[in-house]
Amino acid sequence: MDNLSVLLEPFTFTFMQQAFSIVLLVAVPTAILSCFLVLKGWSLMGDAISHSVLPGVVLAYIFAIPLAVGAFAAGMVCAIATGFITENSRLKEDTVMGVVFSSMFGIGLVMMTKIDSNVHLDHILFGDVLGISWRDVLESGIITLMVVAFIFVKGKDLLVFVFDKQHARVIGLPVTLLHYGLLAMLSLTIVGALKAVGMILVIAMLIAPGAIAHLLTAKFQSMMMTSVGISLSCSFLGVYLSFFIDSAPAPTIIMLMTITFIGVFVFTSYRAKQTSQKMLAVAN
Repeated sequence: MDNLSVLLEPFTFTFMQQAFSIVLLVAVPTAILSCFLVLKGWSLMGDAISHSVLPGVVLAYIFAIPLAVGAFAAGMVCAIATGFITENSRLKEDTVMGVVFSSMFGIGLVMMTKIDSNVHLDHILFGDVLGISWRDVLESGIITLMVVAFIFVKGKDLLVFVFDKQHARVIGLPVTLLHYGLLAMLSLTIVGALKAVGMILVIAMLIAPGAIAHLLTAKFQSMMMTSVGISLSCSFLGVYLSFFIDSAPAPTIIMLMTITFIGVFVFTSYRAKQTSQKMLAVAN
């Protein structure tokens, strides 16, 4: 077998074609939302909703309905409960999120141990990208289209809401709609990523691309394009590399994102230090 055949071997298997397809579809909405979450300071909200989908998944299995429906419903319950408690108590939002998501995750674990299920807990927590079907790919594709369409229509309003909620309210933007619309898109994205990378590793895909892009650029459009590019590259290379090193694709994707973040952080820190030294030299 020549070198080219070896390099192209992953693309000859159906399960690898499905894996490439779904991770690339998941990479787009997670990268876009990552920019909003990083700028809004909602990274913990992504963590909260991703953990909170577990009881919804278990209930969906019990009632024989699509797991995505249960996961989305549970994610929205978490988001609404967090907003309600925050507005009606003296507790800060991060405290409320910690209480809500840990409670729902604990309830989900208890429910999981009490039913006889063929849904393995590891697959929910860490994903099973090599065990998906084309139907799962189609489902993730539909979710990606919905999220991208929402961002395209409401992107400018969301940007104002993210940077200055009070200003958004003053100029007449539907702040409540934008708030829960963004949370709904976040829940949908987590549902779409559930089978690919699981409820735990999706947190990295919702934070790392935007964080890396934020280190590299100060303009939002550039940040979003950079975030999507990083997410797509790491997702593709993660699945591709996992085939040859015999590792799980999802953790490999996260490993590449982590390496990228460290590299960018070191580079930008060094560049900032060099710029500072030059400015001091000019001043002296």
